[in-house]
Amino acid sequence: MAVKTEIGYTTPDVITVRGKNLSTEIFGKFDFVDMIYWLNFSRMPEPREKAMANLILVAAADHGLTPSALSARLTFLGAPESVQGAIASGLLGAGSRFLGTVQNVAEMLKKGAEDLETSADDATVAACALRLVRTHRETRTPISGLGHNIHVHGDPRVPVLRDLSEQHGFYGKHWRLALAIPGALEQEVGKRLPLNGAGALGAIIADMGLDGIFGRGLMLVGRAAGLVAHVREEAEHPTGQELWDLVLDQDPRNVKANRTK
Repeated sequence: MAVKTEIGYTTPDVITVRGKNLSTEIFGKFDFVDMIYWLNFSRMPEPREKAMANLILVAAADHGLTPSALSARLTFLGAPESVQGAIASGLLGAGSRFLGTVQNVAEMLKKGAEDLETSADDATVAACALRLVRTHRETRTPISGLGHNIHVHGDPRVPVLRDLSEQHGFYGKHWRLALAIPGALEQEVGKRLPLNGAGALGAIIADMGLDGIFGRGLMLVGRAAGLVAHVREEAEHPTGQELWDLVLDQDPRNVKANRTK
């Protein structure tokens, strides 16, 4: 039985990626987003697709001392010889609460908007959002892409992401459904949670016609760049030990040990 992949192969003389010679047809001709699209779809991105993919990568890169950055820094504290381990640890937490939420949102919106016409009026979109909210409540399924622990009055990324989506022709029924969900949730339970950055990025992925795994993948690739920066800063200006000491100081059982160390 032959084990193979359609993505690429190597011979003694040539490395081939999706049918193109890496050395002679890709080097110097593809940028990174070109390569991402070529690897995944065997085609080059349209200019508007490239603009949005770059936007997603940039949006994912860094949000400060998030759990992924903390994981990377603390792993580097324990294993400074393993940069890859530190980066990997930061990415491993990209699940249903952080980063990976984009996939959840994209898949939720695609399913919720299956029967929604592109030309649907606002009332129809609002009714669709209400059905989605009620279905998720009945099945006790979380509605991804809403609320933020810091941006409680509205995520500043959302209006900018919407404007850029409109400029590049990727503002469609999934975006409209996403924006209608907060109102539907407030109508149903009396609580309003604004659309957050992950919700907006999931709407972009859905309106671009991309699958959720690709959306999560872009978020991981973008965040990896930010984690490299955190690891480099950790190497030059360590904070991992301070974070650990902070935890120790918060536990009264460690007071004696802290005084005598």
